[in-house]
Amino acid sequence: MALRWNPRGLLGELAAEFAGTMVLILFGVGVVAQVAGGGIGDHDSIAWSWGLGVMLGIYVAGRISGAHLNPAVTIALAAFKGFEWRKVAPYSIAQFLGAFVAALLVRWNYTEVLHAADPGLTIRTQGVFSTLPGNGTLPVGEWGAFRDQVIGTAILLFLLLAIADAASTPAAANLAPFVIGLLVVGIGMAWGTDAGYATNPARDFGPRLASFLTGYEGAFRDQTGYLYFWIPIVGPIVGGLAGAGLYQLLIGRFLPAATPQVPGELPTPDRAEATRG
Repeated sequence: MALRWNPRGLLGELAAEFAGTMVLILFGVGVVAQVAGGGIGDHDSIAWSWGLGVMLGIYVAGRISGAHLNPAVTIALAAFKGFEWRKVAPYSIAQFLGAFVAALLVRWNYTEVLHAADPGLTIRTQGVFSTLPGNGTLPVGEWGAFRDQVIGTAILLFLLLAIADAASTPAAANLAPFVIGLLVVGIGMAWGTDAGYATNPARDFGPRLASFLTGYEGAFRDQTGYLYFWIPIVGPIVGGLAGAGLYQLLIGRFLPAATPQVPGELPTPDRAEATRG
């Protein structure tokens, strides 16, 4: 049976993606502003706050939209998990707007701190809002950063599908966001050196644009002057497709057929057990 276009349903899904991504960025960009601008916290607090932001964003949006919160996730789910392609662009726009609005709030709230730490609004604090190769200081080039984004996002999608697949061993509905948050913490702690583990085009481009519009004139370039902004967009999309495809190749195709889930519904152990019979 063909699915009907449901404008009211789609509107709710887009509102959820906007809100969930906004929550993610409020915690993620907010903690980097605190560390870089105020000197409070360190790399570990950044990794944990990003993970908490993901977890809380999923709790906000999961039941309505599935809480993709990331265009790379949306595209990968459309390619390999039956998500409707006609929703990919609207979801991605909602995610970008949520990230953009959240970054503007962080920029506004941390105005005094950022201007005190970096009066010229230079590359020194640009990393609050967007990623840089080698985090702006280490000897990693643009193509090294691209490689890093492909690998990091492939890991994210491979494990995200393993956690959420109803035919596998999914976390209970109320625990799936927590486990996915831990996954993001782990990626931050293990894969944050080369390119700041954006792994999310909306997470990077939305705040990058917000910073550009509020005084960071070099926001679209890296520390060498290279027009860097495209790497955290294209790299995660390529990596997400690679990771989801690898999951299907190595794991997904060997699992029993799953009972179809309601769109946006998080998996539960009962559903997985019913599938196994």
